[in-house]
Amino acid sequence: MHHAHGTQGSGGWEESAEGIAYSEFNHRFAGLFVLLFGLAELGHALRFPLPLWSRLVLPSALAVIGIYLLVWSDHDAWPIGSLTFLQTFSGYDLEILQHKFYGVCTVMAAVSETVRRIGVTRNPVWAAPLVFFGLTGAALLFVHSHGNHPATPAIEFHHALLGSLGLGAAISSAMASWGGGAASHPAKQWELAWAGLVIVMGIQLLLYFE
Repeated sequence: MHHAHGTQGSGGWEESAEGIAYSEFNHRFAGLFVLLFGLAELGHALRFPLPLWSRLVLPSALAVIGIYLLVWSDHDAWPIGSLTFLQTFSGYDLEILQHKFYGVCTVMAAVSETVRRIGVTRNPVWAAPLVFFGLTGAALLFVHSHGNHPATPAIEFHHALLGSLGLGAAISSAMASWGGGAASHPAKQWELAWAGLVIVMGIQLLLYFE
């Protein structure tokens, strides 16, 4: 999750020790929070007697990840880098734009999940942002590029694995929300699948390397 404005290729930011460390930290930072809300979701799927506030672990973790991506996802992007807001969001660099897209969608999912989990509405349509982000975010990972990076094979492997897990998690979330009654046996199985896949995603992000 980093960018090399004008430096793709030999000797650029992405290939530098600082650039690699920046990217690895960003992935592992996200992985910590993904693992955290995955464990909370597993507890609920197993019907453990968790405190009510634990239902907000998922949206809280998503909010942290989304805000972090919007601010720190890319070394050269707005608001911490040399690129302006318009350059950052104009599609000038598709890698940056994809990272910011992840940030926006994650924050939107955090808001919708908060609304659902505090009981403002029980309309199942509010589950859509999380499912949409899971499906589109996972699919985009299969075409996500870090440019002419010396660790491209490893990066592509990580992204393909994460994308596959993400697609499975998104489908499981959709089935848990829309595939039947919340108390039904199939719904519980989909909740377990969702939580398990999220936990594996978190672990994989924590082990990310370039």
